[in-house]
Amino acid sequence: MSDLPRKAVTRTAKLAALPLGFAGRATWGLGKRIVGESAEIVGRELQQRTADQLFKVLGELKGGAMKFGQALSVFESALPEEVAGPYRAALTKLQEAAPPMPTRTVHAVLAERLGEDWRDLFVEFEDKPSAAASIGQVHRAVWHDGREVAVKVQYPGAGDALLSDLSQLSRFARLLGPLIPGMDIKPLITELRDRVSEELDYGLEAEAQQAHAAEFADDPDVVVPAVVHQREQVLVTEWIDGVPLSEVIADGTREQRDRAGQLLARFLFSGPARTGLLHADPHPGNFRLLPGGPDGAADWRLGVLDFGTVDRLPGGLPAPIGQSLRMTLDGEADAVYDMLCAEGFVKESIELDPEAVLDYLLPIIEPAQVTEFTFTRGWMRGQAARIADPRSPAYQLGKRLNLPPSYLLIHRVTLSTIGVLCQLGATVRLREELEGWLPGFVAEPEEDRPEEDRETAAEA
Repeated sequence: MSDLPRKAVTRTAKLAALPLGFAGRATWGLGKRIVGESAEIVGRELQQRTADQLFKVLGELKGGAMKFGQALSVFESALPEEVAGPYRAALTKLQEAAPPMPTRTVHAVLAERLGEDWRDLFVEFEDKPSAAASIGQVHRAVWHDGREVAVKVQYPGAGDALLSDLSQLSRFARLLGPLIPGMDIKPLITELRDRVSEELDYGLEAEAQQAHAAEFADDPDVVVPAVVHQREQVLVTEWIDGVPLSEVIADGTREQRDRAGQLLARFLFSGPARTGLLHADPHPGNFRLLPGGPDGAADWRLGVLDFGTVDRLPGGLPAPIGQSLRMTLDGEADAVYDMLCAEGFVKESIELDPEAVLDYLLPIIEPAQVTEFTFTRGWMRGQAARIADPRSPAYQLGKRLNLPPSYLLIHRVTLSTIGVLCQLGATVRLREELEGWLPGFVAEPEEDRPEEDRETAAEA
């Protein structure tokens, strides 16, 4: 394909084709049924055509369109199977590959950012990309000191493309509804847009990745490649081999699925506690299973890639998350409600029944109620249906809750991670990770609590 399409009118036309194309195919499907083909066959073919177009448009445009597609792909577990099935393969493609940037463009970026003698930095450099993502692609190479490295090269014009795409997609959010029924698209697009400037800055990404690499350097379970070199639009890191999580989702063994799920949950909760940073792009393309875990060659470690989007949490995940989760499990309806009000989840103008709020929350936190829990697409679809059904009390209550801006990214990352766990079908000891890493989840012993806290508890 040619260089990244940057003209706003061209990109807008391609994006506009998504809902228009859906409407056109619906008309085509009606015509097929009129001439006698079964509704089931026509429906399957219509959904597959829509999925194919979705991948083609989002993948070709890269930029914000592809970022949007990647974000959607981790939520497919929540969609009804008759909808999710045809889309699953097309959306998963966005997690691992996209049409590549021309070689001449890659060389031009490297010459501009690393110098005309950029080839002297490498013993080998593979022109064919090993992976392509929303704002850049990765090339395998050998650094001048002999280390195998991954060279991430940003697409020229990626910043303009991201902002343009997300602005256009925001306008089309209502029309995109038929592609992803039951999902509120506009807040997702707004939040993605807010993160654009950080993700374009490879300097910030290098800092976040190196902080993780240093912290997890001797970790038996998690591997983070070290940063080797960084310049504007170019990031060089150590190369890691492994099985992409998308392949584990497709045909991994039970052992691989469970191990990947456990380590993914561990990384989600331990990362902020250990680094003050939350890896905020948990789609399967950013994770690998590497052989050689604590139990030897037959065991697995989790390789983590792409630190372009992080949430900065100097004290780790906010303690109210753990505290409210613990109190919910303990059935303390009034205490949970008071904390939700204090943190802004319930606006001052809204008054809710604490017991109803508890009933709303308990099914969602089922994985934390037991020693181990098997995440499934069926379970997630059930939760999504309960909250998205306008006839459901959960839907009516959920509409009146608020998500404070400071919790928005944490909320999306948590939901996305749960989506990946459901795609894996993994059995995970989630409560063990919460007890080990989530501030506030384990109650402090009375003698360790500040005196004013003890007085408040005594008054209660």
